Amino acid sequence: MMVVRILIFMLLGASALSFVLYLVTGQQKYRRWGFALFKWTMLAIVVFFGVLFVSQFDWSLSG
Repeated sequence: MMVVRILIFMLLGASALSFVLYLVTGQQKYRRWGFALFKWTMLAIVVFFGVLFVSQFDWSLSG
């Protein structure tokens, strides 16, 4: 769990850094990288919380 959290924060930091580089340099490649990293970070967050949500279910069939 902690590894996934660290990975998500690192992805968010890399995305923020890309946007800062875009603002400083004006190069479109940093903007594209920032959006791509942000998209994958959001996907990782959705999967992470999806796994947490599903793990809370009681899957036993003996009511």
